[in-house]
Amino acid sequence: MNRYLPAFLPLLLCAGICAAQAPAVSYSSISELNQLLAGLQQASQSIQDDLSHLRVDKWKTDSNTKKQSQSDVESIQRNLQSALPGMLNDLKNSPESAPLTFKVYRNLDALYDVLNSMVESTGAFGNKEEFQSLNKDLGALEESRRAFAGRMDKVANAKETEISQLRVALQTARAEIPPKKTVVDDTKPTPDKKPVKRKKATPPKPPNTAPATQTPPQ
Repeated sequence: MNRYLPAFLPLLLCAGICAAQAPAVSYSSISELNQLLAGLQQASQSIQDDLSHLRVDKWKTDSNTKKQSQSDVESIQRNLQSALPGMLNDLKNSPESAPLTFKVYRNLDALYDVLNSMVESTGAFGNKEEFQSLNKDLGALEESRRAFAGRMDKVANAKETEISQLRVALQTARAEIPPKKTVVDDTKPTPDKKPVKRKKATPPKPPNTAPATQTPPQ
């Protein structure tokens, strides 16, 4: 048995429970999001149309102000034509994603600040028709921004509830796992016997075989 399996077993059980209990996106949630997207796309198209007819070069102001205002116009147009559509497409694929919802809201918040500055500049240096059109666009963008703020709050609360449920499911899964049995061997180990070194036997000395000395006769 894999020795890492017991550690990951609670997570595997929780993953199965999460997959089984994860609710599908409700029809009302998708319907609400579609309404928000439709309103935002309409506001986006209106802003782009009005900005394309804006004649910043005719404003009665200095060249630096005109240059900055024209840069703001191009920045708003790039966002509405490139960045925002991609965000909305990602949100369509994951309607209740909190990070994606917040990403759209943050982008709308930044757009609102720049467009608000453009409306103020148009009111000060542009003609009345340009100001009225952009001011109306600003109101529509503000409605979308508030709507997405409300949507973000709902999604965050739903995710918090889901996380709480998953924590309970994980605790339940852990509680159902039987405790690991530990086998204790209380028998005393037999000490290893040290080998007895035997002394080498000393070989006996050979007997003295030398001939006895004879005394010569006298």
